[in-house]
Amino acid sequence: MKTVTIYTDGACSGNPGPGGWCAILEYAGQEKLLSGGEANTTNNRMELTAVITALEALKEPCEVELYSDSKYVIDALEKGWAKGWRARGWVKADKKPALNPDLWQRLLQQTETHRLHCHWVKGHAANEKNNRCDQQAVLESQKYR
Repeated sequence: MKTVTIYTDGACSGNPGPGGWCAILEYAGQEKLLSGGEANTTNNRMELTAVITALEALKEPCEVELYSDSKYVIDALEKGWAKGWRARGWVKADKKPALNPDLWQRLLQQTETHRLHCHWVKGHAANEKNNRCDQQAVLESQKYR
């Protein structure tokens, strides 16, 4: 299995408001940048979209080292929350509806294809690729102002 490293970030001006996302994929010394945005969205939807789009861009099952500054994404994957939400019909343990079930469904499908290793990184800190993703996500969100 190929090992791919992915860095992602999402941004939103207002929550909800115009948003953007970015992913950097690295494999064998090559880098690919993916980005986009939406006119009316949330920060969490942009964080999820970045991860989903990056994973969906992979042409075969891969070992993936995922770096994100989103505790929402990393914790929901690592701690099994998202699988629990799905098992309960997109209801959280506190009986409230889980947010973004459409995106979580797509992301969980990708986790069944790829072997995902999640790494939380501090946002706006020393991680150069996370900072690049953040800058690009902000640029994407500004297209919708």
